[in-house]
Amino acid sequence: MNYIVLDLEWNQCPTGKAHEDRALPFEIIEIGAVRLNEAHQITGRFREIIKPQVYTTLHFRTREIVTLRAIDFANARYFPEVAADFFAWCRDCGASGAEEVCEPEFCTWGPADLTELQRNLSYYNMKSPFAFPLMYFDIQKIFSIVYEDRKSRRSLEYAIDFLSIPKTVAFHSALSDAIYTSLVMQKLEESQIRENSSVDYFRTPLVRKEEIYLHYNTYDKFISKLFVSRNQAMKDPVVTSTRCPLCQKAAQKKIRWFSAGSHNQFCLAWCPRHGYIKGKIRLRLNADNMTYAVKTLKPIKEEEANLLYEKKESVKEKRQSHRNAMRD
Repeated sequence: MNYIVLDLEWNQCPTGKAHEDRALPFEIIEIGAVRLNEAHQITGRFREIIKPQVYTTLHFRTREIVTLRAIDFANARYFPEVAADFFAWCRDCGASGAEEVCEPEFCTWGPADLTELQRNLSYYNMKSPFAFPLMYFDIQKIFSIVYEDRKSRRSLEYAIDFLSIPKTVAFHSALSDAIYTSLVMQKLEESQIRENSSVDYFRTPLVRKEEIYLHYNTYDKFISKLFVSRNQAMKDPVVTSTRCPLCQKAAQKKIRWFSAGSHNQFCLAWCPRHGYIKGKIRLRLNADNMTYAVKTLKPIKEEEANLLYEKKESVKEKRQSHRNAMRD
């Protein structure tokens, strides 16, 4: 096992979004990580500050959060050098006298770090070492699954307090946050981590044969290829298909896909063996403004199915009210 618990600190354009480099909205200025063994104990540490090249002045929010100051960057190296050393460290098993290479499995607090790491690699035209699809463990999400409602997303400090873990160093240093994340992992069973992997969306499927199908204990997830528009995505029969996550049989739609605001679509299907299936599609844009769909299908009880009927009727009534107002 080679768990790498990663945390990043980054900077953004100090003069506002209008002046940012769209290819690099967040520039990494610190990498911190720890390596864990099978017992989730720390066996190695990595920390390095990175000299910024794009946004050389710290944004005021960055100054509020991170502990770094201008003097810390004086002897720092640039991102390409640090990133190359970091990935070499990630694949080093750490065994004395051994030349064995270990493929790392990444753990983060939240979904953003690996996305921004890949974006920074792309900006500097560095070859990505990550497999496709990139699977990782979002400990923030797993904390919610194990201890809360599966939906809430808490701060790392909240989790540390909730689990009564002593706070020995300040938060918002990349290494200290990686260490705190590893301490949360020590409170989790290995099965709770392994059964709740996440998939990163920085690289999305380009064609049908690359589409991603994932099966979990309580739901199925599908990530589609790219489409030129949301409408095109929702006309695709693979995107809109419904199967029971428990038996993988086709499930008959009781409520066809409908929009409930934002970029979310919902449907209700029926499996003769396992009952109601709730479908949800999130339509997202990649860096090139192409659309891809993230579909989840999960079994639900009759009570939640009734709520979906009510949601559908509410959306229908709101649209009719809007049309009537436009006529007036």
